[in-house]
Amino acid sequence: MTDHGLRKVDFDKGADIYVINTCSVTENADKKCRKIVREAKRYNAHASVVVVGCYAQLKPKEISEIPGVSMVLGANEKFNLVQHLSEIETKPLEDTRAVVYNENIKETNIFIPGFSVGDRTRSFLKVQDGCDYFCSFCTIPLARGKSRSNTIAETIAVAREVAETEVKEVVLTGVNIGDFGSGTDEDFFGLVKELDKIDGIERFRISSIEPNLITNEIIDFVAGSKKFVPHFHIPLQSGDNELLKKMRRKYLRELYVDRVAHIKRIMPHCAIGVDVIVGFPGETDEKFMETYRFIQELDVSYLHVFPYSERANTTARKMSGVVPQEVRLERSKMLRSLSAKKRRHFYEQHIGEVRQVLFEAEPDNGMMHGFTENYIKVEMPFDPLTVNEIVPVKLEHIGVSGNMIVDTVVSEIKTVSTQLPTY
Repeated sequence: MTDHGLRKVDFDKGADIYVINTCSVTENADKKCRKIVREAKRYNAHASVVVVGCYAQLKPKEISEIPGVSMVLGANEKFNLVQHLSEIETKPLEDTRAVVYNENIKETNIFIPGFSVGDRTRSFLKVQDGCDYFCSFCTIPLARGKSRSNTIAETIAVAREVAETEVKEVVLTGVNIGDFGSGTDEDFFGLVKELDKIDGIERFRISSIEPNLITNEIIDFVAGSKKFVPHFHIPLQSGDNELLKKMRRKYLRELYVDRVAHIKRIMPHCAIGVDVIVGFPGETDEKFMETYRFIQELDVSYLHVFPYSERANTTARKMSGVVPQEVRLERSKMLRSLSAKKRRHFYEQHIGEVRQVLFEAEPDNGMMHGFTENYIKVEMPFDPLTVNEIVPVKLEHIGVSGNMIVDTVVSEIKTVSTQLPTY
């Protein structure tokens, strides 16, 4: 960015230009965007505010009418951000209208790779974009377009760029990463096998992947890999088959049980995260309890719980059986409580073990944090020598924070060879 006369500053430092990258998974995401625009203008009333991302693609006119917004860039146009910023500089001060660049999402068919920078510890590598699934509750296909990705060779080239940095762990991300290579003779498993060969990256972590796309061969490969860590995040959404069909998910609960069982059979120590939607239209008390009991019996490690949110232009919004907001919140509370129990039980299973932890740089009240390969959050007294290092620790006990507490790094075991004199 410095090549273009731009320098990144903290949000509260009164920037000349604020770029807000939006989500639009829930209605709250839209409201949060409005709030951030107002906050930006409080720090610098004369700042230009550019809104990009999913909300910008779905509702450009709505955003353009938010007081203080200078420019709105859709899914394709956001990748030309630097060029568009030059237009703001030449815009007359008296012209307060927002400029909108937003083409039809059907025209969005180019994949732009990328990876996060600025964190020495880990990087998020984008390997796929878009989605062809059209679940009845979701606007992502309307905001991000059809599923697309680079070739394996092109993706490996970007991964090698990451390997040249100080990053120790790479998290593979995308809208539907298991659909990598859609429409070609390549697939996600092929990508995983090639990434595993890259030198310079010590860990690969797979982010959210659909149950119907995480195959047994992927699971088996991860189990034998020294780089891919034993951690999967697999969306469930509901434990009731009727609701899964109404959601237009591509699996039933029986498949989900099979995937979890296979993972735990060959990797008992593997962490498994679960996405759940509560309050979907038609979710009666009985159906919710069916989901609750289903998850309770699953050998999973934690949950991400989302109250259902009505979204424009989705099939679910027209469905009968609307669940009151207060019921959605109560059900969310119940599942989050279950998640805390699941996480604690998973942590307890590993007390006393020695695990490899990648520690992060930021101290917090004299403590530092990191994650084991199987996603147990660890805290230890701050030691600058372990920052951005993968080190062995003995998992001692669970603290009041809910994190696993360790006292110090386990000393490396040294081998000694002694040659006795011969006579």
